[in-house]
Amino acid sequence: MKVVIAQMKHETNTFSPVPTPIARFAIGTALPLEGDAALQVLRGSDSAIGAFIDLAERAGAAIVLPVAGNAWPSGPVEDAAFEYFASRICAAVADGCDGVLLDLHGAMVTNSHDDGEGELLARILAISAHVPIALALDMHTNLTPRMVANADVIAGYQTYPHIDVYSTGVRAGRALLAMLQGAVRPTMAWGQRPMLPHVMRQSSLDAPNREIQARCIVMESEGALCASLFVGFPHADIADAGLSAVVVTDGDAALAQRQCDELLDMAWSSRALWVYRPQPLAQSLAQARALDLHPVVLLDHYDNAASGGTMDTMAVLEGILRSGMRDVAVFAIFDPQAVQTMQHAGVGAQRTLSLGGKLDMPSLGLTGQPLEVSGTVKHLSNGQFRNRGPMSKGVLMDMGPTAVFDTGAVEIVVISRQQEPNDLACFTSQGIDPAQKRYLMLKSRVHWRAGFADLAKATVECAGVGVCTSDYSALDFKRVRRPIYPLDNWS
Repeated sequence: MKVVIAQMKHETNTFSPVPTPIARFAIGTALPLEGDAALQVLRGSDSAIGAFIDLAERAGAAIVLPVAGNAWPSGPVEDAAFEYFASRICAAVADGCDGVLLDLHGAMVTNSHDDGEGELLARILAISAHVPIALALDMHTNLTPRMVANADVIAGYQTYPHIDVYSTGVRAGRALLAMLQGAVRPTMAWGQRPMLPHVMRQSSLDAPNREIQARCIVMESEGALCASLFVGFPHADIADAGLSAVVVTDGDAALAQRQCDELLDMAWSSRALWVYRPQPLAQSLAQARALDLHPVVLLDHYDNAASGGTMDTMAVLEGILRSGMRDVAVFAIFDPQAVQTMQHAGVGAQRTLSLGGKLDMPSLGLTGQPLEVSGTVKHLSNGQFRNRGPMSKGVLMDMGPTAVFDTGAVEIVVISRQQEPNDLACFTSQGIDPAQKRYLMLKSRVHWRAGFADLAKATVECAGVGVCTSDYSALDFKRVRRPIYPLDNWS
């Protein structure tokens, strides 16, 4: 038995000005991993592709791994980057295989294709019309008819923050390998509901997603091969953005349809609970100052890497500095130019920086607004660290050249590649102990809870500025299917 295993992961924010070339998919290298190098790095890793490799090796299958890359969310993927992945994956399939295991995101938009994953799958089947394909997808998948029509098994994450990435690969991989061995006959049912659940209301730690994901797990314990509720990614302005579900059973189409409809009905009936209403920034900061606790997490949720943010908007940090708040650690401000300035100056140097605000946001009609900040260069590094977990445990993170800038009241981590603060190591790797700070300003929405939930004594959500805006009225949706809740009135 021979299987092709590959990874091509990107969540595309079509409102984001952050470019997505092929280099964005590489971590610690110039290009995405390929072949034996990819196998060595990803074998046993806390990832879906790591699960695929482990399962295939235990089954005695021959593995072909043409390419593997995972990029933080950003703007549409450049065509050259998509073709880099697609050409290598398709060439591997053309050489012959019994099955294909793909670790994808499910919300990739390219310069030429609204449905990057669907385009890839169609190309694979044009080469080998009947090759079985299994997909491991992110919970934020915008599932399309083309993706479903061209796959045999689909499994999505059941946690957000995503701490079940490896087990999702196991769920998808086991089903496909069982299919190749003639033990099961997968059949799928899927559907959508006209709703865009707000990212700030999507966590599987909270209602209503908590109960729906729990029901998916029960369905699998009762015989479904895979049961997945996708909350969707609303910052991808494409027709199929939004909530969907898919259930895979062993030859029982009627059961798959009933269970899929049940998940969709659970989501639709709770639609009002998926709506989020931000409060003014000044009110949030006043609330934080009144708390006699530490550390308090201040969420700059309009500008996070895991939703395609620039990570260089300064509204929340400016509010913190002007309010006189002290003993604050900030993760992070994306500003390669400022990092370079600090590297040249060296640790201990005092400087006044024009920090952040280097990227304009045309989709919001906004230009970048740098903030003048004075302080001392406290720490310099190459920006690489490994997550402690539980999210992506042991996986190498690469922020690019990184500096810590200390104003005396606020320590600011300044980075050269966008990076979500989902792990304590984002601070500790830079010489900052987050447990000793009164406030932690994090450019995050939900993933911060994986690494910081046990540490935080309170959380205050801060509405700043950015293409991850939590005010959907600021976004000019042109392509998403309409009517859709809550953009349109619904009885």
